[in-house]
Amino acid sequence: MSESVIDLINLALNKVIDPELHKPLPELGMVKSVAFKDGIAQIEIYLTISGCPMKDRIFTEIQKALADVPEVTEVGVKYDVMNEAQRENVKKIIRGGAPERVITFAQPSSLTRVFGIASGKGGVGKSSLTANLAVALAQRGQTVGILDADVYGHSIPRLLGLLGARPTAIDSTTFIPPENYGIRVASMEMFKPERDDAVAYRGPMLHKVLEQLLADAYWGDLDFLLLDLPPGTGDVAISLGQLIPSSEIIVITTPQVAAAEVAERAGRIAHQLKQHIAGVVENMSPAPLIPGGPVVELFGSGGGAESARRLSLLTGFDVPLLAQIPFDSRLGA
Repeated sequence: MSESVIDLINLALNKVIDPELHKPLPELGMVKSVAFKDGIAQIEIYLTISGCPMKDRIFTEIQKALADVPEVTEVGVKYDVMNEAQRENVKKIIRGGAPERVITFAQPSSLTRVFGIASGKGGVGKSSLTANLAVALAQRGQTVGILDADVYGHSIPRLLGLLGARPTAIDSTTFIPPENYGIRVASMEMFKPERDDAVAYRGPMLHKVLEQLLADAYWGDLDFLLLDLPPGTGDVAISLGQLIPSSEIIVITTPQVAAAEVAERAGRIAHQLKQHIAGVVENMSPAPLIPGGPVVELFGSGGGAESARRLSLLTGFDVPLLAQIPFDSRLGA
């Protein structure tokens, strides 16, 4: 009798998905043992690291899964920590057989669409748009990740409620990005000893950091990866084109015509790197300051359309103005 119940328990455990690795616990080799006696199911689980932050959530999911086994009236869970060989096996499973230090998004077989969110200058709302676009995609059922590639001025963790969050290390080279709102986020901020520490990296080091964040993170199967790029046309923008040639670029500008000239430079670099320019988004567009009031052009008008026109001429293809996002007076209330 107990053997057949244990079989049912093992079947139920296949429904328990690791909240970070997004694979069933048995598939990851995380089920150490299963015992059953007098209505009590005793499960031993391997954790990838000591003090795993997902331990309580795993316990809750095990309880839910075993509620479907009528013979089980009580569930006990004990934990152990994987050894190095077991963690190495987990890495092989989540890499799907791919060698280490491979950027999966750059492989021909990758189905993930990668968008670099670029701007010619700072202060145009690029990070806010990246965060909101990611949330909107996640709300539509897409799996989304953000790489905060603005190494010097990272702000994505704050925007997505991940200030102080740290990635979960599988070992010394592989980590799981923290998640909020259904979005996985990797940022240089998460690896600094103190949040206020300054980062002073030059070109080759910036390239290496970007490569590590892309290759060493376990992102899972993403539909979209958004990269919040630093403003301008520096090393990170060039590295993105080199590391993921199939990545696309969305250019952010404001309505000022002068800003359109600066935004064109971000698109020009993308064109030189043979990246597809998906379009232009104009932020801080004219809007009434009060509902029903006259439209106020706080930052002029026409910048987004002018950026799209200039980039269309540059590339020889139609670069669309994807959206004009106006000020919303309710946000200032």
